[in-house]
Amino acid sequence: MPLGAGCSTGRDPQDTGAATPRAVRPPAADAEFDYQLGGPYPPPRGVRAVSRDRTAKPVPGRYNVCYVNAFQAQPDETRTWQRRHPDLLLRDGDGRPVVDEDWDEPLFDISTAAKRTALMDIVGPWIDGCAEAGYDAVEPDNLDSYERADGRLTAGDAAAFARLLARRAHQRRLAVAQKNTADLLPRRRSIGFDFAVVEECARYEECGDFADAYDDRIFVIEYRAQDFAAACRTWGPRLSVTLRDRDLRPSGTKGYVDRHC
Repeated sequence: MPLGAGCSTGRDPQDTGAATPRAVRPPAADAEFDYQLGGPYPPPRGVRAVSRDRTAKPVPGRYNVCYVNAFQAQPDETRTWQRRHPDLLLRDGDGRPVVDEDWDEPLFDISTAAKRTALMDIVGPWIDGCAEAGYDAVEPDNLDSYERADGRLTAGDAAAFARLLARRAHQRRLAVAQKNTADLLPRRRSIGFDFAVVEECARYEECGDFADAYDDRIFVIEYRAQDFAAACRTWGPRLSVTLRDRDLRPSGTKGYVDRHC
């Protein structure tokens, strides 16, 4: 889950303020949140919202966010993408896939409208599956992949693909989260984002920008105790703040960390 970058939140001239469909239900502000991407487990008492991988079932009685790796390929799926959709992986000047080295994930090529449309034929059904499973929202990850593309992708490419993802989600009555990527906050309305899931915004001093942009409807995840403490001091009464171990281990496993304020 790569981190976002700092920016100004000035209004984008292309931000048309597109309305969210009435059937879409964003999360409540300051709802206690559990980030379960490393594997599902019964959420702790008091948790009102949960994010899980799209392959897992939602939690009855909670606000459920469906994680979709929409801009990069999962490491264990790399060979499948290279075999079935080699043209949809971003490539460097030597024809090799451009890889997010932190997570060993090849980047999708979202550089043209045709490739974005082709990717939607694959990613779109994942979003449909979230809706069919009973999720309330979708969290498309790696929105900031253009920052790792060595100049081969732009913020505009990311916004264009995110707009297609948001449209598909709204058609399925799912709210859509902006994942990190503070540089795209000015385009949030034209894209169609409804709330945000933000990693380490206290560490990078971005919480205020996201909170103001989304009327406090943001889920903050910190991975360092000192950043969690700082977030709780400044934002605890206003925002949902969670401390997790960086590997997002399931409850009951060694190294598991899950605290709230």
